[in-house]
Amino acid sequence: MKTKSLPVRIFRFYLEGFRSMDLGRTLWVLILIKLFIMFFVLKIFFFPRYLNQFDSVSEKENYVSKELVERALNP
Repeated sequence: MKTKSLPVRIFRFYLEGFRSMDLGRTLWVLILIKLFIMFFVLKIFFFPRYLNQFDSVSEKENYVSKELVERALNP
């Protein structure tokens, strides 16, 4: 009998566990909705893109290095 690799066994363990649950699909839907909200919606509204105001890569590098130094010196 050939043994399967560890990642395959782990995947099958969780797959069978969620199949036997009554609320398994509902829980996965809630998890996916939560992840969508966290990574897409919040990013759009709360994390603006400051580096888009610069045209070249060197301007972006200078801005980032200046901000890192200022924030390290003035906590």
